[in-house]
Amino acid sequence: MTSRPACDIEPLADDAWLLRFGDTLDTGLNTAVHAMAARLRSAGLPWLRDLVPAFASLGVFFDPAMDPAVVHARLLAMIEEDASGGENVAIPLHEGVGANIVDIPVLYGGEHGPDLESSAAELGLTPSELIQRHTAGEYTVAMIGFAPGFPYLSGLDPALALPRLATPRASVAAGSVAIGGAQTGIYSRESPGGWRVLGRTPLRLFDPTREPPTTLRPGDRVRLRAIDADEFARLEQTDGARA
Repeated sequence: MTSRPACDIEPLADDAWLLRFGDTLDTGLNTAVHAMAARLRSAGLPWLRDLVPAFASLGVFFDPAMDPAVVHARLLAMIEEDASGGENVAIPLHEGVGANIVDIPVLYGGEHGPDLESSAAELGLTPSELIQRHTAGEYTVAMIGFAPGFPYLSGLDPALALPRLATPRASVAAGSVAIGGAQTGIYSRESPGGWRVLGRTPLRLFDPTREPPTTLRPGDRVRLRAIDADEFARLEQTDGARA
């Protein structure tokens, strides 16, 4: 059984409700978000159009032809079932959420990781020690945001938390693997950014011509793996083959 804390229901749009489990970056809350998303998918609700998980909330989008009050009542009933610990609450996570393990190869340092050495020094580590500890983490895609396909990864060793750069870069390369505060993230496309860039993956995390267009989905588990320049070049030549 997956236990979940109670949540509030707030209006998000004419065709959407927001289930809010809290307002902090908490692993337990994020697990509850993905568990509720799995339960909603498993329920076979004909009016359900989309689910958008965030750190501590879940956007539930429904058929605009549906009466929002009817959808609200169904969601409220599910929340109350959770609170009462009813039999039908014991629904496992959707097989595509939490079960998918994705290997992300990363070339650390050099031109692909311009902040590796300074970050290691700030943490009192050598660059090699920082790489070892960063790749030893057990990460989960808490949410996709900021840019299409950009994963916010929970599970960073708290001792590796780093403040963002005082002056953000005007351009960060697609595939850059970085630390921002207490999280790790991967830039899915070239964009401005202020996170500490430790390395880069040759994988394309977002490609609108693919189906699905994103390599990672909310709830996926992620393993970061250090690679050398030769492997980076080989994977890059395969057009960022999916993990």
